[in-house]
Amino acid sequence: MSLFDHSIKEIEEKLHNNEITVEDLVDTSYNRIKEVDDQVHAFLTLDEENARAKAKELDLETDKSNKLFGIPAGIKDNIVTKALRTTCGSQFLRNFDDPLYNATVIEKLNAEKIVTIGKLNMDEFAMGSSNENSSFTPTRNPWNTDYVPGGSSGGSAAAVAAGEVLFSLGSDTGGSIRQPAAFCGVVGLKPTYGLVSRFGLVAFASSLDQIGPLTRSVEDNARVLEVIAGHDHMDSTSAKVDIPEYTKALTGDVSGLKIAVPKEYLAEGVNPEVKDAIMNALKVYESLGATWEEVSLPHSKYAVATYYLLASSEASANLARFDGVRYGVRSENATNMIDMFKKSRSEGFGEEVKRRIMLGTFALSSGYYDAYYKKAQKVRTLIKNDFDNIFEYYDVVIGPTTPTPAFKVGEKIDDPLTMYANDILTIPVNLAGVPGISVPCGFSEEGLPIGLQIIGKHFDESTVFRAAHAYEQATEHHTKKPQLGGAK
Repeated sequence: MSLFDHSIKEIEEKLHNNEITVEDLVDTSYNRIKEVDDQVHAFLTLDEENARAKAKELDLETDKSNKLFGIPAGIKDNIVTKALRTTCGSQFLRNFDDPLYNATVIEKLNAEKIVTIGKLNMDEFAMGSSNENSSFTPTRNPWNTDYVPGGSSGGSAAAVAAGEVLFSLGSDTGGSIRQPAAFCGVVGLKPTYGLVSRFGLVAFASSLDQIGPLTRSVEDNARVLEVIAGHDHMDSTSAKVDIPEYTKALTGDVSGLKIAVPKEYLAEGVNPEVKDAIMNALKVYESLGATWEEVSLPHSKYAVATYYLLASSEASANLARFDGVRYGVRSENATNMIDMFKKSRSEGFGEEVKRRIMLGTFALSSGYYDAYYKKAQKVRTLIKNDFDNIFEYYDVVIGPTTPTPAFKVGEKIDDPLTMYANDILTIPVNLAGVPGISVPCGFSEEGLPIGLQIIGKHFDESTVFRAAHAYEQATEHHTKKPQLGGAK
């Protein structure tokens, strides 16, 4: 069998009817990894022995009613997994082999009896837009391995796109789920800030980070979110809101849906192929009975500068804990304590992480705090207000996920400013704390996927899913798969 051919719901039905076993699923997942992952490099750590043992246990159970029973999944390597190596894609944590606890999302998934296949590659400490900043090896795009998969959740997107797992978890600070989802032709959701617990997510920027699912279909995405969403007393930013059955929103009916299309999201810098794909998507929505109008998000042009000041400032504080004392790699070349701090950090962190720590430390320093950090916080409020104003009149905001399709490996790695600008369409969503999803909406002339981004109101994932699902069902982009390792 192939994991490409079935949705999570279909797999669950086959398990319930005893047509397949969990061992079959796990075999399929590992066989696919052995077939293609030497080309894709989606996984950093595999948990094969434990996964196979768990599959045997699950096959002995008679009650298979759990929402994700037996489903093989991959976990981004900045989400803590008990007794399973968690590196954050960094040499600093290459020896962090035995974490003492699970992140809350892992506890929730384990309660529904998923099977963890392994930990997925990522840009170091989630800092990057191409997965080239992994200190182990860059992940490649399954559609064309000369191209990047996006970042920082590049491994999470590539593993799903390559058919290695049925779903994965990623984290999104400025587009790190949606951008790789767009580049790899899968579905990726950044939930409302506070909907999914961040306990056990190694922090990059605490006011922006959010865990979310990557899947092959909108329905699969909704099923996973139903499991991982919910209040957690271990996370002080976790919201106390009711969690609906998101799959019930997938009616296919969007008649009367009011769509806002920001003119800034289709302005100069957006690839013509991407713009055409978005305009074609809007025609599909029109045919389904939805309406759209052009609007303005006037402060979105400041989003990239605002984000990199705030995110880097929070990273500067969050990464101070990595000092070579408590956990992680300690320099063997130090002669005293201060020397140990300096050398452990200089040897353990990569160039991009150092760059952002330096930027954040500068923005928070005496004499510059008001000029940079405080001003960025004020602009963040203006960006949030732009969304609030639009959502008084419209149900969703729609535009491209990224300005271009995936770029070639090595093409932008030496140009950090250009790389930062690649997140220009996803960053405002994190600054405002609203939900956003990327779904496939076309392909470039080179055969690379293009993503459609749908943004919703706070805690209104149901409408986001409804809009995404209706478009998905009216098109066939999501049915295509990369020709990798003999996949047909």
